[in-house]
Amino acid sequence: MFTRTRSLVEVIERLLREAKSSIDAALYRFTNPRLAEALSDAHHEGVRVRLVTDRGKYQEGSLAKELLDKIPFPFRHSYGRDGEGSKMHHKFVLLDDSVVLTGSYNWTSASEEKNYENLLILQDPKLIQTHRKEFEAIWKDAQEADES
Repeated sequence: MFTRTRSLVEVIERLLREAKSSIDAALYRFTNPRLAEALSDAHHEGVRVRLVTDRGKYQEGSLAKELLDKIPFPFRHSYGRDGEGSKMHHKFVLLDDSVVLTGSYNWTSASEEKNYENLLILQDPKLIQTHRKEFEAIWKDAQEADES
C-alpha cells in the first residue's frame, strides 16, 4: 500500500484495534497522536504493547517526548549497532505473532500527510519469526524510557 493512494494511518489503526494479545513495535520515529491513541486503547483492552524507538530521535524531538511520556505501556529506546550516533532505523510491528507491518512508513503526521511512503502487511510464518527474533533482541538491549 502507498500513501499516494490511501490513508495508511487508517489501515494501521484498524489493524491495531484488531490485535487480541500482543503488539510489539520497533519504530524509528513515532509522533502520530492517532497511532499513539490506538496503541493506548489496545493496552487498555488487555493487549500487551511494547514499543522501541530510536533514542536519538526521541532526545532531539519535543513532540516525541510529549507523546511518549503520556502512553500507559512500556517503551524503550535504542541506538543502532554502533551505539550513540547510529540509528535504530526499523519500522515494523508484530501483531499477535500472526501479522507484520513493515515498510518505509514512519509513524508521523508528515509520513501520512506529506511523504510518499509504503506499508507491507506480511503473514508468512517465517517472516514473522524473523521479525520476532529481531524485536526480542532489540527489546532486550534497549534502555528503559526513564533511563534515557
